[in-house]
Amino acid sequence: MQQVRKGLMTVEQFAEAVGLRPATVRQKVWRREIEFVRIGRAIRFKPETAEKLIDAGTVPAREAQ
Repeated sequence: MQQVRKGLMTVEQFAEAVGLRPATVRQKVWRREIEFVRIGRAIRFKPETAEKLIDAGTVPAREAQ
């Protein structure tokens, strides 16, 4: 997985960072399921948004018995 960098990310960069297809990211933007930044007609993402999405989906391991 690509390291999340500083500055705003394009749809393609965001999709690669979180392991999704760009079409899936666009669909989630359309449904307002992902926080985004609109600059004119362009859609951009803060790197923190990718980190939050990854953290929210992280499932902890079970403890050994």
